[in-house]
Amino acid sequence: MLKQLPDHFLWCRLQPFAVGTCSSALADAMRSRVVKARRAIFVQITNFLSRPPILDVFALVHQHATNEHMDILSILGDWKIEMLEYAWKLTKEDISFNKIETIVKSKIVHQFVDHLHHVVIEFCPICRREKSKELIQRAILENDFMKNLETVQIREITDCMYPVEYGQDSVIIKEGDIGSVVFVMEEGKIEVSKGNRYLCTLGPGKVFGELAILYNCTRTATVTALSDCRLWAIERQCFQTIMMRTGLVRQAQYTDFLKSVPTFRKLKEDMLIKIADVLEETTYKYGDYIIRQGARGDTFYIISRGRVKVTISDPEQNNEKYVRTLSSGDFFGEKALQSEDLRTANIVADDPDGVTCLVIDRESFNQLISHIDEIKTKRYDEDASFRKRANEEFSDIRLSDLRIVTTLGVGGFGRVELVQLNNDTSKSFALKVMKKAQIVETRQQQHILSEKIIMEESNCDFVVKLYRTFKDRKYLYMLMEACLGGELWTLLRDRGRFDDSTTRFYAACVVEAFDYLHSRNIIYRDLKPENMLLDSQGYVKLVDFGFAKKLPNGRKTWTFCGTPEYVAPEVILNKGHDTSADFWSLGVLIFELLTGTPPFTAPDPMRTYNIILKGIDLMEFPRTISKNASGLIKRLCRDNPSERIGYQKGGIKELQKHKWFDGFNWDGLSNRNLVPPILPRVRSCVDTSNFDNYPPDTTGLPVDDVSGWDADF
Repeated sequence: MLKQLPDHFLWCRLQPFAVGTCSSALADAMRSRVVKARRAIFVQITNFLSRPPILDVFALVHQHATNEHMDILSILGDWKIEMLEYAWKLTKEDISFNKIETIVKSKIVHQFVDHLHHVVIEFCPICRREKSKELIQRAILENDFMKNLETVQIREITDCMYPVEYGQDSVIIKEGDIGSVVFVMEEGKIEVSKGNRYLCTLGPGKVFGELAILYNCTRTATVTALSDCRLWAIERQCFQTIMMRTGLVRQAQYTDFLKSVPTFRKLKEDMLIKIADVLEETTYKYGDYIIRQGARGDTFYIISRGRVKVTISDPEQNNEKYVRTLSSGDFFGEKALQSEDLRTANIVADDPDGVTCLVIDRESFNQLISHIDEIKTKRYDEDASFRKRANEEFSDIRLSDLRIVTTLGVGGFGRVELVQLNNDTSKSFALKVMKKAQIVETRQQQHILSEKIIMEESNCDFVVKLYRTFKDRKYLYMLMEACLGGELWTLLRDRGRFDDSTTRFYAACVVEAFDYLHSRNIIYRDLKPENMLLDSQGYVKLVDFGFAKKLPNGRKTWTFCGTPEYVAPEVILNKGHDTSADFWSLGVLIFELLTGTPPFTAPDPMRTYNIILKGIDLMEFPRTISKNASGLIKRLCRDNPSERIGYQKGGIKELQKHKWFDGFNWDGLSNRNLVPPILPRVRSCVDTSNFDNYPPDTTGLPVDDVSGWDADF
C-alpha cells in the first residue's frame, strides 16, 4: 500500500524545505541525500511490513475497512511523509547516512508501528474482534469457576460470544429473574447489589452471571450499568452444547485411538469408552525421554499429537541407533498392561512443538476392566415385571378413593400428603402432588417421567416403592409407601451430628441402595439427608428420584442437576458424568453426618462450586472425624471419577471392605435383622410426630396444563 505513493510526490512534499534556502546545485545534492534516506526508510519499512503477521494485518485493514474509514490508506501515507520530512531535517545537519539509517531503525519505524497498531485496532472490525477475544479469554482465566475449563472449550466459548450494549443506569441483571446468560465486561463500569445493598463495583475484563450457564436458576443479585457498557454474552444452551460436544469429540477420538491397538481391538464399545475416560493427557518437550531402554515400566502410551523417535542404545559405541519414527495414532508400551515390562528401546520426543500422549497405567487398567466384568456378570432375581405384578393390587384405586390426613413435606413442585383409603384405615400412603404448569415452566418434564419409570420398576428395601400414579388437568400424583420415621435431616438437625456407628449404619443403607441402582445403570444424583426417610423400623430408604436417570452401557449424561453442596466436579464442569458421581456424594454425606455440615459450603451456589473444584484435600477435617472415616471420604471424593472407591476394581464390595466398615454386619443389614442405631416412635399408621408441621397451601389453584406431555404418566 505504501508503494502506491510515487517518489516525485514525496519530493514535492519535501521541496518547500529547500526552496529559498539553498543553491540549485546544493539542492540537487540534498535531494540526492533525501532520496537516499527515503530509500533507506522505505527498505526498513518494506522489510518490516513484508513479514507475517504484519503483511496479513495490512491486507485485513485494506479489505475490511468500513466506508466511513476508507481514508486509512491516506493516513498511512501521511505518516510515511512525516517520516520522510524527519529524514529531510536530518540531512540538513552534518550527519552521515549510516547515522540517519540507524535513527530510522531505532525511532521512525517504531513510531510507524505504533501508528499502524492504532489504525488496525481502531478501524478493522476483525482486528477489534481479536482484541476483544483476548480480553474475554483473560477474563475467563481470571474467573474462579471458568478458569477450570479446557483450552479448547475456552476458545470455542470465546468464538460464540456476541456483543451487547447497555446505556448508563440500565439494569443488566435483576435479582429474582430467571437467568440464562453469562457476561464479560469489555467497556464501562457496573454495580452489583443484593436486596438493595451494595456489594461491589466491576470494570472491564470481569465475568459475571456465570451461575446461569450451569442450570436454570434465579438471579441472586442485581447488576446496574454505572456508565455506558459494552459486554460480551453467551447463552446457557450454547455453553452446554460446547461442553458436551467437546467432551464427546474427545471421547470419540480416544476411542478410535484405542481401536487401533491390538490389546483393545476386540473389546466392546462401552468398555472402550470406559477406558477412554481414564486416559490422561501428558505432554513432553522436544528431546524429552518418554521411555528409557532397560527401565521397568507399567505404562501404555498412545500418541495424540506430534512425533517420537525410537532408538536403541549401543553400549559398545556409546551411542543410540535410530530405528523408526512414530506419529499421531501410533502407540507403544502395550505389553506393560499385562505384566511388568522391561523396556527394550528408547522413546524420545522428536517434535519441536512438543508431543502429547494419552497414558494409562497397568493398575488403573486392571481395576477398570475387572470392575466392568463384575458389573456384567452380576445378576439379580427381581426385575421390573415382578414389581408390576406386585402393584396390581393397587390398579383399581382411584384418586377419589384417597383421603388426605396431613402434609408430610413441601417440595419445589408441590406437596407430599399422608393419605388413607376411604374404606381402609389400617394402612396409609404418601401421595406426592406436583403442579403440572410448574413442571413445564422449569422444563422438568423428562425428569418427572424418568422418576416414574425408575421408581415403579425398583424393588429394593432401601428405595421407597411407588404403587400407582394419577393425573388431572392441574396435577400429577404419585402414590408411594409411607415412611413415618421422618427425614434423616430432621434427626441430624436436632442432634447436631452423629457418631461413627450411627453414620456407618445410614451410609451402609445408601451403599445397598446404590448397589441395586448402579447394577441397573441407574444414577441417583440427589443424595442428601433430606432425601433419606426412616421407615417405622429405623431403616433408611432413598426417596425423590426426580434427578435419577438410566444410562446406556458405558455412556455418560450431561445434565446439570443436584444439590450444590453435593455436586461432583465433573458435573460442575459439564464433562459428562455417570454412577461415579454418586460415590462423590456419598463421601459428602458421610462428612455431613459426622459433623453436621457438608465439607463444601458457602453463602451462594457459585462460591460452593468453586470450593468443590479446589478439591477435598484442601478441606480441614475436624477431630470428630476418625482417621478411617477421613480416609474413606477422601477416596470417595477423588477429583478423577475413575479413581473413586466403589467405582474401581471390586466395585461396591471394595467399598464394603474399607477399614471404616470393619466389623459391620452387611448380611444383617440386607436381611433387615440388624438393630438400627435410632428407633423412631411410630404409634400408628397416621402418626406424623416425626415430621415438621406445615401450614396449608394458600397459593391457590395452578393453571391447567393440557399439552399432553404427560400422556404416559
